[in-house]
Amino acid sequence: MTNPGTPQLAEQLRQKADQLRIHSIRATTEAGSGHPTSCCSAADIVATLFFSVMRYDPHNPRNPDNDRFVLSKGHAAPLLYAAWSEAGLFSPQELLKLRRLDSDLEGHPTPRLPFVDMATGSLGQGLPVGVGIALNNKYLEKIPARTYVVLGDGESAEGSVWEAADIARHFQLDNLCAIVDINRLGQSDPTMLEHNMKGYQARWEGFGWKAICVDGHNPAELLEAFAEAQQTSGKPTVILGKTLKGKGIPFAEDHPNWHGKPLNAQQAKEVIDLLARSLPSTSPSWTISPPTSTERIKDPVKPLPVPPYGPDDKVATREAFGDALSHLGEVNPQVVGLDADVKNSTFTEKFGKRFPNRFFENFIAEQNMVGASAGLAACGKIPFAATFACFLTRAYDFIRMAAISQSNIKLMGSHVGVSIGEDGPSQMGLEDLAMMAAQPGVVVLYPSDAICAYRLVEQMANHQGMVYMRTGRPKTPILYSATDIFTIGGSKILRQSEKDQFTIVAAGVTIFEALKAYDELKAAGITVRILDLYSVVPIDIQTLQQSAKATQGRFLTVEDHYLHGGLGDAVLSALASEGVKVYKMGIQQILIAENPIN
Repeated sequence: MTNPGTPQLAEQLRQKADQLRIHSIRATTEAGSGHPTSCCSAADIVATLFFSVMRYDPHNPRNPDNDRFVLSKGHAAPLLYAAWSEAGLFSPQELLKLRRLDSDLEGHPTPRLPFVDMATGSLGQGLPVGVGIALNNKYLEKIPARTYVVLGDGESAEGSVWEAADIARHFQLDNLCAIVDINRLGQSDPTMLEHNMKGYQARWEGFGWKAICVDGHNPAELLEAFAEAQQTSGKPTVILGKTLKGKGIPFAEDHPNWHGKPLNAQQAKEVIDLLARSLPSTSPSWTISPPTSTERIKDPVKPLPVPPYGPDDKVATREAFGDALSHLGEVNPQVVGLDADVKNSTFTEKFGKRFPNRFFENFIAEQNMVGASAGLAACGKIPFAATFACFLTRAYDFIRMAAISQSNIKLMGSHVGVSIGEDGPSQMGLEDLAMMAAQPGVVVLYPSDAICAYRLVEQMANHQGMVYMRTGRPKTPILYSATDIFTIGGSKILRQSEKDQFTIVAAGVTIFEALKAYDELKAAGITVRILDLYSVVPIDIQTLQQSAKATQGRFLTVEDHYLHGGLGDAVLSALASEGVKVYKMGIQQILIAENPIN
């Protein structure tokens, strides 16, 4: 490779971009599906990054000192695969397995691949993930690695992009560089701004970013812009590349109706032959700059101290979460905290005050909070992100993609159910168990008292994978002793006898109502079993089955959640083959006043 900044280098990068186009076209034609035109518009950007700008180990994508690349426009996955193949990670022949069931080269990238930090098939998610990676590198690891995120212009309509833009400005992430591939055409229509470069520049500058407009097919301009980005201090940089969708495909270049359409075999041959004419007979040798190596010393993880609650205390589970998280910061240096402007209600402020350098306030930007958490998790951190459970619905697409990515993030949703009181239905998390349990591989916890909540926070940190904890607003009595053990997938039987006539399953605040019912029923000569199902997913099937045998297969579930998808349905699913009867009590509807004020 020639020296940086020379015309010869720019020409070599242009040739490399054409090689990436050839790979992308060949792979999508072989697959019979894909997005070759989206790949072709960004080829010069990706070639310049991978073969001149980024510092990374091409044979070790997981090297924590690497510059990181996030492809937010995930449908251009063949371009990403082509770049890593050209860098030497795997054979170009593998590209021809694109979109096959027996291949990891899916139509959109997922972390099944070692060079992908987060699944980005859903648009608008790459920049929030990039924010998390940049936060880690600048504030936690303090390493010089940079983060590059390639976005499409169409996805710039997503609100999550601007949440991330605002947070990146707030944290002065000068190690973050976004590149927008402005190819003018969306899937079904031209984009709103099309090629209005000044409009894009004004938007990003309005969000406090350094914005540089370039010809996105000119490697010399791109090199200059990336060099300027590296020299920019105190703010993130966005490079706005004016490109043509389908660049290099004469009959598709800048033409609508080519989104997501592969070339047929004859078209592909003609275009590949045309592109190959500009390639040298002998490919130049490329030397990719290695990252700066950083020595890391791993501090040992210690157990949490004993929960600080006595038998006569009344403590909200959300407060116990905050206590445990604060102590967790002392014993596990990989734990970081995030919140969305409710830290004095979720009690993450306790962690934030003790570990201000490991706490990131996201303000009212729940999508970015979850996306940044995924970015931090991709760097090996254990992020705990908290807000009201009802507001996590805003970020559900991010939660869905984090589950697909098997991201090691921990979420806490507080203020659940009608038990929050007077704030009204807009503040009540009544669907969160259904939301979280629907996602594969996500652990769902619902502690009933402070000791259980405290102990389960430690379990969350130790579990590899995504975990959600549901916590309540009201202060509740202490049920357990400091020596009680709680496990993911466990439950606790609080009342039982040999003559129990049915089992009442509850969790959270309803466990206390179940205990009141137990006392009244016992006074009437009816004995029942009370089961605290603090782990909803995975569920304690063994204890449920034992209770079914002991109580003639009769269950009553009681929950502060909508009936569909909640505790009752979890018990039903677990016991579907046992021939039991499950009666469900929960929230069926939010009533509207019959005589509203005129």
